[in-house]
Amino acid sequence: MKIAVVAFPGFQMLDLAGPLDVFHEGARQAGQPDAYKFEIIAPAQGMLTASNGMRIEPDATLETASDDIDTLLVAGGPALWKQAQDETIGAWLARQARTVRRIGSVCSGAMMLAHAGLLDGRSATTHWNTTDRLARMFPGVQVEPDRIYVKDGNVYTSAGVTAGLDLALALVEEDFGRVVALRVARELVMFLKRPGGQSQFSAHLAAQTAERNAIREVQGWLVENLAGDLSVDALAARAGMSTRNFARVFRQECQVTPADFVEAARIDAARRLLEGSRHPLKRVAALAGFGDPNNLRRAFLRRVGVAPSDYRRRFLNTA
Repeated sequence: MKIAVVAFPGFQMLDLAGPLDVFHEGARQAGQPDAYKFEIIAPAQGMLTASNGMRIEPDATLETASDDIDTLLVAGGPALWKQAQDETIGAWLARQARTVRRIGSVCSGAMMLAHAGLLDGRSATTHWNTTDRLARMFPGVQVEPDRIYVKDGNVYTSAGVTAGLDLALALVEEDFGRVVALRVARELVMFLKRPGGQSQFSAHLAAQTAERNAIREVQGWLVENLAGDLSVDALAARAGMSTRNFARVFRQECQVTPADFVEAARIDAARRLLEGSRHPLKRVAALAGFGDPNNLRRAFLRRVGVAPSDYRRRFLNTA
């Protein structure tokens, strides 16, 4: 089976190398080390430089790529926007989609598929920092912002960077079965099915997304004061705005309501406490601002998909 990855100047190295390592390990664990053949495709001839400065020599260009590709993936990267609207690339991807068994993307590579018209009428995901842009630019795409990866027919999309490993593991499971996929997960120290969604990014990073200083300052303050009064009224007063105007501007700036942001920040804090301390759940709930363990449990189940106690068993750092 030929696995081809299309990479562009400034691509994210892990978007390419990560999935290929998973496929390689899958074939090895299946006892068929030559089951997958790999091909790296670039828009033009010559060395290709990744976003981290590493350079690779692609196997082929769009014009010379093999005609026996089984699975075609598009790698993402910070500089992808320069290539995404290239009609030549879009037309090439559209042609390939008619002949390959599976086509997909890693991280922001979903933008390439969208520009090629391959996500129209389909569900898809991408890096959390790109989901809003994808939804705005392509209203015909049903964007799933908190999914690690999405399969819609024979089109696959994954969330940010390391989610490409999860996608590749799912494809290995399709090809060789659950037992082999589980062996791969164990060997590479991965989850066969990762708990939670890609919203597992730090609230401190999310706090930098607002453009208005007043909103950004409130975000930064609230993540340091999670046990305090974080009602919309209180946050609006801190921003020096009316409650109604604050709620409107906050949603406009951050794409979420103040209440959703507060809960996400509290979940983020609770995760870190569960991973790095042995505080009882009552203490974790209090420090993270949930008040009591029942509130913590309900929020955790809703946003992460597992109970706090189960999350701790999986992720507690015992080092």
